[in-house]
Amino acid sequence: MKPLQGETAWLITDGKAGHEAQAQGVAEALGVAYQWRRVTLTGLARMLAPWGPAPADAAWHCTPPWPDLAIGVGRTVMPALRRLRRLAGPATFVVALQDPRTSASIADLIWVPEHDRRRGPNVITTLTAPHRFTPALLDGLRAAPDARIDALPGPRVMVAVGGNAKAWRFTDEDAANLAAAIATFGRAGASFMVTTSRRTPPAVAAALLRALQPYAHVLFTGEGENPYARFLAKADAIIVTADSVSMTAEAVATGRPVYVFRPTGGSNKFGRFHDSLHACGATRPSSRECQPAFDWGYAPILAAQVIAQEIAERFANRRRFIARSLTSQ
Repeated sequence: MKPLQGETAWLITDGKAGHEAQAQGVAEALGVAYQWRRVTLTGLARMLAPWGPAPADAAWHCTPPWPDLAIGVGRTVMPALRRLRRLAGPATFVVALQDPRTSASIADLIWVPEHDRRRGPNVITTLTAPHRFTPALLDGLRAAPDARIDALPGPRVMVAVGGNAKAWRFTDEDAANLAAAIATFGRAGASFMVTTSRRTPPAVAAALLRALQPYAHVLFTGEGENPYARFLAKADAIIVTADSVSMTAEAVATGRPVYVFRPTGGSNKFGRFHDSLHACGATRPSSRECQPAFDWGYAPILAAQVIAQEIAERFANRRRFIARSLTSQ
């Protein structure tokens, strides 16, 4: 893909880290110069999104010069994206990442993951969500020295643990099963790089700590600099909990073996996502019965590049159409 060098973009988000990672990943894959436009909706305006009015706060200013591209992520920024599309007209190519929960006319192009049901002429899908972890970025992180991680004996296993969410609950049995899965890898000779989240239940964190004690490990629980990206790059295999689509998408960008641990719960949508990754050979289930393997791989799954390619092609077609229209006048 030829980068859109020289073009400008606004990344319109609600400030959530996951949303910003998606927008930034696509913008960097496109090669555009981008600026953040963060939208904050509260009260009734938030409840009415995506149908309500655009925000009026000073942090969100929608005035010329218009960007060549605008990438909006999430339901609550759709009123702002709609206003920009109305004011800028064809000067700005508008992209909505994730289902905007409103008319398809809100954007020139809409991206949704394959496990979502939305489809249409201006809708594209990929198996996973976009993010910033390109092969080049991972190679650079892998080569950069990190004394604590580099001291761990191989094979190194990253364990990325989420927590309770709308569709998922970590029971005491789940905590015991996850700890047992870690011990299975430990007995196979692995060391561990483990990161938990703010959603991780205390009982799960305690079970992890007990399971890790016999084995060399680095544990991050939120204090100090976050080593998540270095864990990802330097892992020989990855265990990720199924509650986080984003962490799973980042894991399969490595091309390394990925084991998915499913706690209690889930949904049809989550099931479609994880079943598709398993079917294409990117992941295997993680359980106390699984047999650890470190020598199977697959082509890294990189959604941002696919989405950027589609945007670049449609953007170029738009430019050519406008140029022909001006010439014929």
